[in-house]
Amino acid sequence: MYIIIVGAGSVGRSIARELLSYGHEVALIDQAAQKLQVAKLADADWLLADACDPQTLHQAEARRADVVVAATGDDKVNLVVSLLSKTEFAVPRTVARVNNPTNEWMFDDTWGVDIPVSTPRIMTSLVEEVVAEGTPVHLFRFHGSGTSLYSVTVPDGSPATGRRLSDLQLPVQTALVAILRDTHPFTPGIDSTIEIGDELLLLIPTQADAALTALREIFDTPAPEPEDLAQED
Repeated sequence: MYIIIVGAGSVGRSIARELLSYGHEVALIDQAAQKLQVAKLADADWLLADACDPQTLHQAEARRADVVVAATGDDKVNLVVSLLSKTEFAVPRTVARVNNPTNEWMFDDTWGVDIPVSTPRIMTSLVEEVVAEGTPVHLFRFHGSGTSLYSVTVPDGSPATGRRLSDLQLPVQTALVAILRDTHPFTPGIDSTIEIGDELLLLIPTQADAALTALREIFDTPAPEPEDLAQED
């Protein structure tokens, strides 16, 4: 595949390095001369120019690109590059980096973005995965299908512990695709039993709030009854 990466900073170079290792053809574009570290990625094509200028994308042969990755530290640039790639060069897929979470709402097909990647949101999800047990944590959104990947870690005291999957009555909108137990993944069956510490990976429609609420009720530890709290005092 031919992939154009706009933004040759640490993020863009890291992406390029990985893609080159997989045998893809990669072109890097940046208008800052100090970022063009050609010796570190000698197998990539380099272009010192402004990617917001259609002529630059033309020079980079965007019409034959399979993917354009807008990976600069400027959200405005990433949006413009995505829009130009789609409208002027008919690039099949665009991936755009979101630097400021407040701008995330703009990163959709209106601006030619197929897949937005928000580093702050990814880090938030990872933190939530560590601290949240019994609550669905959003890991990834599959934009083409309108489906998201969630994880649920079964806490100590969860009413689901020791029960078979067939008895849990998961929401009809969810698909349990894997269970991680003791660092080992396995494909669950209807007779699989839930254990404390299991991490369940589920596919859920992106807007299925009712399904998320139902999953919390199934896996989360019940809140103490008022009389229990009184006894603790």
